[in-house]
Amino acid sequence: MNLNWKPISMALIVVGLSGCASMSSEECMTSDWAAIGYEDGARGYTTDQITNRRKACAKHGVTVDFAAYQSGREQGLVEYCQPGRGFSVGSNGGRYNGVCRVDLEQDFLEAYNAGYHLYTLRSNVNRASSAINSKEHEIDNIKEEMRLKEAALISDETTTEDRVLLLVDLKDLSERIGQLEAEIQELYEQRAFSQAELDNYQVALLDAGY
Repeated sequence: MNLNWKPISMALIVVGLSGCASMSSEECMTSDWAAIGYEDGARGYTTDQITNRRKACAKHGVTVDFAAYQSGREQGLVEYCQPGRGFSVGSNGGRYNGVCRVDLEQDFLEAYNAGYHLYTLRSNVNRASSAINSKEHEIDNIKEEMRLKEAALISDETTTEDRVLLLVDLKDLSERIGQLEAEIQELYEQRAFSQAELDNYQVALLDAGY
């Protein structure tokens, strides 16, 4: 498969631990370490997870069954290191911890990179939409501010000096609206381009079997 994305390096940053490594004395003594290892492996966790658990249990004078944990984790990693999971992790913007065996990693990374590129293209579209909404909201606020200043401008209570200042403010606000409208137009063009990229890539993914 030859999809056009920038590959993610195998030496990716390791994510922080998602599970809670703090354990009570009872948990340390009664835990099924093989099952815990399997769960950690199936989630793509690094060995930092068991390191923290070992430290927590050591405080209670309990030694973790590392062999059982490692055996379970290796089985869990086989489940995690599948192309389907790699694509899912990547398309949701997740990070790969570099935990897969060499014989599984190539296919996993290929799928992960495909998914992550999809995530990037979707993010480009969403980011443009968010920026458009933000600037349109700013325009609405400016128009309301201008309405209030225009009302003050024609008020009998407004002094000549204040009217001059209000006219300056209204001119500045009007120019700001013009600037925002130009930026919004550019963002619409960017979003259209990003959407076209996304649409084309989704077709390529379907052709590639994703």
